[in-house]
Amino acid sequence: MEDTILIHFDKVDICLEDFIVLKEVSFDIRPGEFIYLIGRVGSGKSSLLKSLYAEIPVTEGKARIYDYNLHKIKRKQVLALRRGLGIVFQDFKLMTDRTVWNNLNFVLRATGWKDKNEIEERIDKVLTQVGMQNKGYKMPHELSGGEQQRIVIARALLNNPRIILADEPTGNLDAETGDAIVQLLHDIKDKGTTVLMTTHNLGFLDKFPGRVFKCDHFRLSEETNTIKME
Repeated sequence: MEDTILIHFDKVDICLEDFIVLKEVSFDIRPGEFIYLIGRVGSGKSSLLKSLYAEIPVTEGKARIYDYNLHKIKRKQVLALRRGLGIVFQDFKLMTDRTVWNNLNFVLRATGWKDKNEIEERIDKVLTQVGMQNKGYKMPHELSGGEQQRIVIARALLNNPRIILADEPTGNLDAETGDAIVQLLHDIKDKGTTVLMTTHNLGFLDKFPGRVFKCDHFRLSEETNTIKME
């Protein structure tokens, strides 16, 4: 696989238990791309993302992300793979019993950071990057939905990932706040990080252009014309 290809799928089947969610998935993803995954509820968008961080096993075909073969990946490698990815969830998954700063501190320490000064510098940097530099002392419940999602994006950036996987990151947000979150993700993409984002909001595709893949009838296809969601 060429160094310029971060993700390589070739005729991959993605299954939940014995049910095929997506069949013969093939694509290559390179650095600095913004990828939309669209499709109806249950069409396989989230399952595809989960296959990338080895929550759902890959069956059939060739599947590689970074230097990890997703067919043969071992538990220790799964942890290392996930440290190299930024994952953004629709429902935030922030720890509600601690401040924003301590949420981020927990993640860094859990992923091997030990130097206190380096931890503080990294937290300050990612909070500034997402426009939340003055919110570190806040508890999650004291933040709006959009602010919480910015913190989730900051958390995803902590370990300098080359890829961010964002699963419906605007699903719980109003239209204006959702636009701001997608703009932030595009700003991150412009600095060289690849972003894969699932969405139901087709309006983003015109406002914030990117490559578009559609999950439909157990297949993944790249869309080049006007998008319609049946």
